[in-house]
Amino acid sequence: MTAQPAPRRRRPWLPAVLREEPQYRLLFLGQALSILGDRVTMIVLPFAVLAVGGGVGDVAIVSAAQFLPFAVLALPAGVWADRLDRKRILIASDSVRFCCQLTAGLLLIAGNASVGTLAALAAVYGAADAFFSPAFTGLLPGTVAPVNLQPANALRGLTFSASSVVGPVLGGLLVTLAGTGGAFLFDSATYLVSVACLVPLRPRLVQDAAAGAEPAASGHFRAGLREGWAEVRARPWVGAFLGGMSSYHVIVLPAIFVLGPVLAQRDLGGARSWALITAGYGVGSVIGDLLLLRWRPRFALRASALMLIGASCQAAIIGSGLGTAAIAGLEVLAGICVTGFFTLWETSLQEHIPAGSISRVSSYDYLVSIGLMPVGNLAAGAVTSVVGLRPALVGMSVAGIAAALAVLSVRSVRMLARPEVADA
Repeated sequence: MTAQPAPRRRRPWLPAVLREEPQYRLLFLGQALSILGDRVTMIVLPFAVLAVGGGVGDVAIVSAAQFLPFAVLALPAGVWADRLDRKRILIASDSVRFCCQLTAGLLLIAGNASVGTLAALAAVYGAADAFFSPAFTGLLPGTVAPVNLQPANALRGLTFSASSVVGPVLGGLLVTLAGTGGAFLFDSATYLVSVACLVPLRPRLVQDAAAGAEPAASGHFRAGLREGWAEVRARPWVGAFLGGMSSYHVIVLPAIFVLGPVLAQRDLGGARSWALITAGYGVGSVIGDLLLLRWRPRFALRASALMLIGASCQAAIIGSGLGTAAIAGLEVLAGICVTGFFTLWETSLQEHIPAGSISRVSSYDYLVSIGLMPVGNLAAGAVTSVVGLRPALVGMSVAGIAAALAVLSVRSVRMLARPEVADA
């Protein structure tokens, strides 16, 4: 009697999208590590600026240099991502960011870094990042079956959520053991891993997407911009959500990046309390991402708009006057809403926008989110100086909730069904 080969071991602990989609596994592996590296350097960068003799103003300049390219390049990047091979754009973007982080790390270790060089490298890094985001949004649907699109986005969101918790801890450890330069070298290595995963990637829909973008590729660049804007205008739900997205980033998010730490320092005992609050938000984000691996609302955009209402409560929660533990507990709920809002919105874009236009449409998303963040941070400081810290935080949530309700009032937002349901 011949021995039978042992059956292949299954991995039931892996999410279905990772078990069933080998191309997405490649994409996910590289991105999960590079996202962790980014979260490490996000924590380390201010300390690197201070280590080379910079001050608070220099930290702000270097940070702005990294985000400003999104405001300038988001729309052109979307046009090029629909005209060119998206996989090559991702590889080029990761390669440039590898060079930036490697150079910064070596300069810091050698003691030759300056505020000017760090700002210049941050600007180049930000420009490469601006090209990566629209191309990634367009590429991801080609790595999964339609039924796995939402879990794929949720799993990617989970890497952001988990990295937001693990990244600061790892960053602090790397700075202690290897200095700020060593932390940058770690991030550069993650981009090499990402490139190694992207090279063998074979997305199923790349050719279809390129064919859909052919008219833009054969015309002028400005024609590509106009066609992208036409795709936005043709869908009221896209325009409504872009408005809601901009209000959230300009009005509500400064509570997290600017006013929250100030309030924690003034009223809640400082950095330790703020760390507990942000940890609560991170836990909520992880819970939300895990929930979205299985929960598939029929009207995903309606659910996203409802979650935007909850997400907009963040500022009022921070300015509520409650104790640290209570604020952290409410931030768990806010984290669930925030990750649900973003994941279901991005999934809706990928489900309903033609493949040849998705990068251009998503570029407007990145423009009104990341590109407008510096505006919101400056405005929050100006408003706070006039009305005070807690009134500003409560007012930010009131305005954000009003904007979210306006988004929900749009009929196409409430009634847009998922393609597989609409076709049934």
